[in-house]
Amino acid sequence: MPAKLFKITAAAMMGLLVGQPASTQEADSKATQINFIVSADAGNSYDTFARLIARHLAKYTGNQQTIIIQNMPGAGGLRATNWLYTVAPKDGHTFGMINNTLAFDPLYGNKAAQFDASKFNWLGSPSKENALLVVYHTVPVKNLEDARSRELILSATGAGSTPAFFARVLSSLFDFKVKIIAGYKSQTESFLAMERGENDGNASPFWSALNAEFPQWLAEKKIRPIVYYGTLRVPEIGAPHVLDLLKDPEKRAIMEIAQAGLDMGRPILMPPGVDPGKVTMMCKALAATFADEDYKAECKKLGLNCSSPSTGEDLSNLVAKIYASPKNAVDKITSIYMQGQQN
Repeated sequence: MPAKLFKITAAAMMGLLVGQPASTQEADSKATQINFIVSADAGNSYDTFARLIARHLAKYTGNQQTIIIQNMPGAGGLRATNWLYTVAPKDGHTFGMINNTLAFDPLYGNKAAQFDASKFNWLGSPSKENALLVVYHTVPVKNLEDARSRELILSATGAGSTPAFFARVLSSLFDFKVKIIAGYKSQTESFLAMERGENDGNASPFWSALNAEFPQWLAEKKIRPIVYYGTLRVPEIGAPHVLDLLKDPEKRAIMEIAQAGLDMGRPILMPPGVDPGKVTMMCKALAATFADEDYKAECKKLGLNCSSPSTGEDLSNLVAKIYASPKNAVDKITSIYMQGQQN
């Protein structure tokens, strides 16, 4: 079972338990409980998104259903993903939000990924993301050409983390040298170290996260975007999109595989084997939630990116597309991925 089950107390309503109007408390014991598994710890951005969704989803699931958030961190999100695939009940009352790159771990050859991504019931995602290669404004690098003239010192939370992975991907595709300083406890810690001059920058902060957490740095141009990636085009970033710079078909295919997790956003799924009718009902409930004006208003208030939701069909199609990528591109991205697993 999940490591942490958050129960409601009078002082802890904050969206941990939702869909429970005061006037119906006596009927709560008869209401159906829905378990929402989150592959990250409390306070993480995935957790924040899940609790936001749960607060509004309850009105569309019907029957006074109670949604309980259950955090299951561990192994970069693999613990929850494997649990949802192999252990979770298939009665339609359990679903989860997993880290955005995990659907492709089996493709990369990660033996710890004990699932077939095509067999999950993909329900939808509240957003798509864009990520950037950024450097601090004092670093004498304004573009990729400048980056080729020196070694970039980039921060990461671990050798196999997303920032380290994209640092290796971008350096491989654009032929510049990087030195990865791994071991920061969080992106915020690595950014503070960048401000102190311990590193030059980072290869994968989300544009939405920068706007929400470091708006003053953007306004004051304390950080400089070099390139950005992800399906969405965002002119206000003020840097070229990676795919506009890559003309070689194989390199483009490599980048499309690498950035697929950004298009997954914050993917929500049900285990395999759930009754199709229950899957359809949850897909419709999520779509209604993503279109809900109160949900969108709270999303904006929290500084979250909720402007580009995906349907379950969108996610399923993306998974199928990436798994059908050219073998040479898959082999290259797998090699880059495995470098992080070996360190």
